[in-house]
Order: sequence, then structure tokens, then C-alpha cells
Amino acid sequence: MTEPRDGEPPTGLDLTTAEWGMWQAFRNGSTHDLRTPYPERNDPTGPHTWGPERSVRARVVALLLLDGPPAQPGRVCALKLNGVHVTGTLDLSGGTVVPYVEMHNCRFEQQILLPESRFTTLRLVGCAIPRLEAARLTTEGDLHLPRCIIPSGIRLTDAHIGSDLLLNQMMVRRDRRGLSIAADGLTVGQDLQAEMMRSDGELSMRGAKIGASLSLRGSSLNNPFGRRAFNAPQLTVERTLYLTAAGVSGSPFTAATPPYGITNTPEHGTRLQSFECQGGVRLDDGRFGDAVDLSQARFVMESDQELSLRRVQTPELRFLAERQQRGRVVLSGARVANLVDRADSWPGPGGLVMAGFFYEHLIPLGHFPLARRLEWVAAATPEYAPEPYERLAGALRASGEDADARAVLLAKQRRRRETLPLAGKAWGYLQDWTVAYGYRPGRAAVWMAVLWALGTVYFTWRPVAPLKDGEGPDWSPVLYTLDLLLPVIDLGQGNFWKPVGAAQWVVTALILLGWVLATTVAAGASRLLRRQ
Repeated sequence: MTEPRDGEPPTGLDLTTAEWGMWQAFRNGSTHDLRTPYPERNDPTGPHTWGPERSVRARVVALLLLDGPPAQPGRVCALKLNGVHVTGTLDLSGGTVVPYVEMHNCRFEQQILLPESRFTTLRLVGCAIPRLEAARLTTEGDLHLPRCIIPSGIRLTDAHIGSDLLLNQMMVRRDRRGLSIAADGLTVGQDLQAEMMRSDGELSMRGAKIGASLSLRGSSLNNPFGRRAFNAPQLTVERTLYLTAAGVSGSPFTAATPPYGITNTPEHGTRLQSFECQGGVRLDDGRFGDAVDLSQARFVMESDQELSLRRVQTPELRFLAERQQRGRVVLSGARVANLVDRADSWPGPGGLVMAGFFYEHLIPLGHFPLARRLEWVAAATPEYAPEPYERLAGALRASGEDADARAVLLAKQRRRRETLPLAGKAWGYLQDWTVAYGYRPGRAAVWMAVLWALGTVYFTWRPVAPLKDGEGPDWSPVLYTLDLLLPVIDLGQGNFWKPVGAAQWVVTALILLGWVLATTVAAGASRLLRRQ
């Protein structure tokens, strides 16, 4: 084979008619379209055979892309194919591809090998590809794989995409290791859109970095073969992660995620397709610049699987998913500024873990009364832990809901009481019954007034004899009772009278009850001062 001259193919290459047309289209930058007038015969995954008239060899495609002929005068070289059958293995490993590449509705006989290759932009739209190997692939522009069918998985480990990665409506199945998409260490300069995608296997994005938003709206992730369907610890998304529903207004899906979030509402009559994940989700240690949005998401898990958000950091968590029946939601160590949620989105007892979960503001959508909030905390603490109650009280106080904050702290004390020994429980019940652990100090004034009145009546009926005749103040049952109830203040009454018989027991009871009321109120006041 000799070198081509003046744009002619090398001697001995023996191009077929279809390949010769592709060669000339490449030099012109035009589309080489080999589709038939019959749409059912143009489906790359259909049963119909594509004969030699629609087939080109992968080695010829590689020659064009790696060392192709010069463009026609006034034209730019580009490989644009539509409805073409590529036979053999397209191997561009380690190569640098300068021409623009766009293939629509093409059928590849064997896998595509792109490890450590470089492209400007690569678009494969609606193609049937047995497998795509693209570890450490680099593109200056986009990588598009929408509507592709890839039965043996994709490998994008440590790939670097200069602008957008588009995987909308793609169908991909697992490889021999159980991975549908292996994208650990992936870097995308702008958006990664994988909307309405179907993944059968594990979608792995450990340590991936997305320069704008990551959208999985309306997608279906299913992994019955392993523990997780979406495994993305240490994922970094500069804007928003969307695990949300997608609006479907027609058969082709054309909606796209706005660069700064979803601000429009679906048109009337638009059908919504939820994001659905059958299997565990791991987003531990993730960093999200704007939000994590789980609106209308559906998680189907087994009892040993988790929606894990351990140590996630984001300004806003929109926990608006459907309530899952099995598995756990784990928010241990997560930090969010705004928690947007609904009462019916959270799992029941045993399905929620919130140890160390920090949030500043609560933004409930719909009716979410305080009683349901307390059930929410109780569901996350099968064994008593004070921190979730204190965090909820802090968020309520920050919103100006001081009465609700005190109610939460009272619920914390009641929950703690159940862990105490019998004596501690008895003391706790007494504090609760009298002054509600100091969180309702008005009760102390009521009890004090009642005891003062009862003591005054009793000592009016049964005056106490003086300790020494002719000494001390005049007898006043009102002041004497008040002096007994106030444990610190001395009104000058108690030391001049000598109770005997039943009066001794009444005096002792009033003194003890006064101390109980005073210490409980003091404890409540000290908690209030610490909070301030």
C-alpha cells in the first residue's frame, strides 16, 4: 500500500462503493447517508440485515480519522455518517482525531476502542454499539451518546470531557464486572445530562467532577445483580444534582435541564416520568454547589441497601422523593443550609439515620406539623440521642418559632427519661408534671400560688405557736407560708415559730416543694441563658 496522493485512497485499499462515498463525503465535510426509504429497515437494533451497500470497514473509518486525505478546496474535513454499518473493531486507541465526528443511526459490528485518544467533538447519536471502551479519553468539546444502545457497558474511567457529556435516552447494560457505566474519576467541563436513560447494572462515578449540573431526570437505574445501582462517593457537582422527574410531552424526549436549575413548571397535560432507582445509592462525601434535588424520585431497595448521603455538603437538599418501603436513608454527618422536605417523603422507624446531620433552615412543602417532626426525629433515633432534637430546636428557633423549639426540647427530656433508672424516672416525672422540665415556667407560678393559698388557709385554721413568747413579729399565715416556699429569700418569719404535730409535716412539705419548683425553674433558666 502506498501513500495517497491528491486526496486519493492508498493503493491496494480497494474501497467499496459505500466506502468511496464516505471518503468523498469526508473531504467535503458532508453527510454520508445510507438509509433506505423504509424506516423499519433503518433501526440499528432491528432484525433487518444491512448488506454491503450500507457497510464500511472500521479500518477505513480509522484511516480517515487518524490520517485522512486533505479537504476539498474551501471545505473542512468531517466524518458525518447516517445509517451506516461499521464492520470490524473501530480501534482509535491513543490516537489524536482532529476532524469533527458525528454518526447517526449507525450499527457497529464490534466494540469501539477509544482509550487515551483525543477528539475535538465526538457525537454518536442513536447508534447500536456492543461496547464502548474510552478510559482516559479527552475531548476539547462535547461527547454525545444520546439514544444509543450499548449492551455490554461503557468505560469512561478518568476521561476528560471539555464541555458537555450527553447521555439522554441511552440504554446501557452491564459488563462482565456488573458495571453499566464505569466513570470513576470522570471530569466534565460543563453539564452531564443523562435524562430518560436506562441503566441495567451499576453506574459508578467515584470521584467524578462535573463543572455545572448533573441531571438524571426521568432516568431508570436498575441493578438486581449487586448492592448499588448508583455508586458515586466523593462526587463534585458545581451546581445541582437532579434525581427528579422529567416531563414527557411527546414520544421523543427533547427537554433539557436549564443551566441554572429548573424554574419552569410543566405544561398542563404533560406526563411526568419519575427518576427510579432499583438498588442502593451512595453519594458519600459529595460536594454540590447549589442543591441535591430528589423531587418525585422513587427508590426501590432491599432491607440491606441504603440511600447514603453521609457527609454530603450542599446549600440545599430537596428531599421530596416518594417514601421507600425498605432500606435506609442515611444522612450521618451531612451539612445543608436549607432542608426542603415533605412529611410523606421520609421513611418510618428504622429507615432513617441522622447522627450528626446539620441543617440551618427547614422549608416544609405542604402540611408538616410539629407532631410529625417529632415522629421524624424519633424514627431516626431508635436509641435515644440528644443531638437530633437539639438540631431541630435550633432550626425552629432560627425561624422565630420559639414555642415549637421549647416543645422539641421538652420532648427530648421525656425521651431521655425513659433511659434513666427508676429514681431518675420518678424525679423526671415530677419535674415534667410540675414545670415541664423548666420549659413552661408559668406552671411554677401557678403551683406556687396554689401552695401559697393552701398553706395560708391551713395556717389560718391552725396557727403556729411562737418559739418564745413576746418575741418575733406578729403572726401572719400569708407571710409565713411564703417564707417556707421561697428557699433562698428570708422574709424573717420561719425562725420565730415552732410547728408541732401535723404542722411539722405541712412545713416540711412546703419547704421541699418550694425547693423542687425553684431548682426546676433555675435549670430551665440556665438552659435558656445557654441558648441565648
